[in-house]
Amino acid sequence: MGTQEITARIISDAEADAKALVENAEAKAAEILAEAAKTAEQGRRAVEADVAEKRESILEKKAAAARLESAKILLGEKHRVIDAVYRIALQDLLALEKEDCLRLVGGLLEKYAEAGDELFFAENFDYKTDVALLPVIAQKGLKISAETLPLDGGLVLKGEKSDKDLSYGALLAADRENHQAEIAKKLFS
Repeated sequence: MGTQEITARIISDAEADAKALVENAEAKAAEILAEAAKTAEQGRRAVEADVAEKRESILEKKAAAARLESAKILLGEKHRVIDAVYRIALQDLLALEKEDCLRLVGGLLEKYAEAGDELFFAENFDYKTDVALLPVIAQKGLKISAETLPLDGGLVLKGEKSDKDLSYGALLAADRENHQAEIAKKLFS
């Protein structure tokens, strides 16, 4: 074989080897690109899932905060309505007719007064002299003080053992404590 043939064969073999190397490299590059695309797709899906989860979490937190704020507002309004009910009740007590007022005070004295207690009326109590004529005053030996107190109606009993606040505000506060849930249930059912 001549040098030309040997050179041609070497070149041919080199071209075949180069072609095989290029095909191998292209196949390897395609494999690497496919793996990279697969990894990128998995990463994209993971990020999207994480973003969706975080978005849902944020939305749920905001919805919970909105529900809580709404419940606070509603509760505040319910308290205002109940406050108004008790304000009206106080106004009604202050505006009681003489007979109704005497019946109320007589019942309170029967229930809460102890022998020898002294009655201190609110400054705005109009029926002091009429209360003095109630049978319970004589029966329990109650005294009526000339001194008045700055109460929101009603009276205070001062005794040896204890004092009892029978002012309209105190009576309504006790009623509210005992019946607020029941009243709210009736008002807001």
